[in-house]
Amino acid sequence: MTDRTNPELVIVLDFGAQYAQLIARKVRQCNVYCELLPHDTPLDELAKRQPWGVILSGGPDSVYAPGAPVPPRELFELGIPILGICYGMQLMCHLLGGSVTRGIKREYGKADLEVLSDADLFRGLPQTMTCWMSHGDSVATLPDGFHALGKTANTAHAAVADTDRRFYGVQFHPEMDTDYVGVLIRQRADAIREEGLDPDALLAGLRESDDGPALLARFGAFVRGERS
Repeated sequence: MTDRTNPELVIVLDFGAQYAQLIARKVRQCNVYCELLPHDTPLDELAKRQPWGVILSGGPDSVYAPGAPVPPRELFELGIPILGICYGMQLMCHLLGGSVTRGIKREYGKADLEVLSDADLFRGLPQTMTCWMSHGDSVATLPDGFHALGKTANTAHAAVADTDRRFYGVQFHPEMDTDYVGVLIRQRADAIREEGLDPDALLAGLRESDDGPALLARFGAFVRGERS
């Protein structure tokens, strides 16, 4: 993946997330050209586009379910930065030798993220961030080379990284704003109630955070090779 002749390009691979378009739009707002492609786009087609980075979107599946969508495994051998979001993070860890299990407690709505390392992805961002969660599965053990960057009260691996290979994962949704969070809460109201939470109370407490877009912008810096 050297001698690129194309402009900056980040590819978002869509694993069925209803907000995949939003991820692409947020990346474009960071002044980086972005294309949204199906998760099963052949590797040669991805390589031909010469992306500077790839984002694996969220999705409704469990990585261990039969027929769960996966990208070409050789994607992780292209030598480019990769960011996994929610299902995308779980999938990356699963494919690279980690393990994913059903979480002790599902997380929906706002959560306080404690940043464990302000190097790389979280450099220059607050030590405590408001993030948006929507998941039942969690990464239980990390692949070789990965370490935790952040945690919440219910998720030990809320943000992870293999900095040598420039692989990053966040269990939360940095692309989310209040409008999309509201849609998500309404669509999953029954599941939220099953967890003993009040979807109306979550809707009443919506507050957009500036931290998520800043994190996506930070990933854009890694795409450009700006590690300082």
